[in-house]
Amino acid sequence: MPVPTARSPFRPELARMKAYTPGEQPSGGELIKLNTNENPFPPPPEAVQAIVQAASGPLNRYPNPMAQPFRIAAAEVLGLPGPEWILAGNGSDELLTILVRAMVGEGQRLRLPHPSYILYRTLADIQGAVWEEVPFLPDWSLPPEFWQGDESLRLVLLPNPNSPSGTMIDPSVIETMAAGLDCPLVVDEAYVDFAETNCLDLVRRNERILVTRTLSKSYGLAGLRFGYLVAQPHVIAELAKIKDSYNCDSIAIAAATAAIRSVDWLADTRATLIATRERMSLRLTRLGFDVTPSSANFVWCRHPRGDHRSMYEACKAGGYLIRFMEYPRYGDGLRISVGTDAQVDACLDLLEKWLDRP
Repeated sequence: MPVPTARSPFRPELARMKAYTPGEQPSGGELIKLNTNENPFPPPPEAVQAIVQAASGPLNRYPNPMAQPFRIAAAEVLGLPGPEWILAGNGSDELLTILVRAMVGEGQRLRLPHPSYILYRTLADIQGAVWEEVPFLPDWSLPPEFWQGDESLRLVLLPNPNSPSGTMIDPSVIETMAAGLDCPLVVDEAYVDFAETNCLDLVRRNERILVTRTLSKSYGLAGLRFGYLVAQPHVIAELAKIKDSYNCDSIAIAAATAAIRSVDWLADTRATLIATRERMSLRLTRLGFDVTPSSANFVWCRHPRGDHRSMYEACKAGGYLIRFMEYPRYGDGLRISVGTDAQVDACLDLLEKWLDRP
């Protein structure tokens, strides 16, 4: 007799969904990584010192459950009324997960722009929710339907600056968007330290505007995994019910607290990377690429010849990893992270060599 097939223990949503695929993470250090928007420089020295000190401390004890030392420091640096406006997380991805779990139920809708961070779709799929994408217009603005609400729409996610484009929507426009919605609007500011403006003031004025940030990019702490959410205190209190009891470890809390206070270090690093970004954009333009003006620590570019996959492969063969990305209804292109001047020059030399081939 045939053996009966065991019923799957997994929810049907998992069988249907596609797993989120991070950017390539090669082992052994054989490739220079310009593909996942990491900071090419080490984190603030004070953060490294804090890690060493925390590692020699009482690791047999649980960490502060709300990462209170970080919340206090961040509130002071950001000019917020108090630590109760901040929720810390294991990277901003955890905070995005908490937001979707808290606000979007099975069969309810989540909205995001296209193209943007593909993890948003994965988070909706895990919930059994429905995600819908509103395409950016050619100038990387969003059409009015992006901020038209209805009862089944529970959450809107907006990366600002956006990935892969690096483009920015002005806070005044975002405030107008929030006024037209009947649900929370989350502004994902993972790259905002490389931009000229942000949405923190909007959070003070509107309880339905929330901001997520990470220390992975501008602070050079991608390997640590630490992020934070800014929202009005009653919103933070509800979201805190969902987080893991001790979602941030002692070492991460210590390093993040020291890093957020390293204001001068951040200003210097930011200025260096922005200068390199502008120089990189200029040279790519001279090589014939259509370069989208960026407010992030990467640039999005496309070449009239197309064949961006071959360009990506040529860079990889030469020891430099960049990101080839393709999107339904939009097409493909290259996203190149801002590295050191030497790394950027060497990578662009490889692209120039590919373009000059017979």
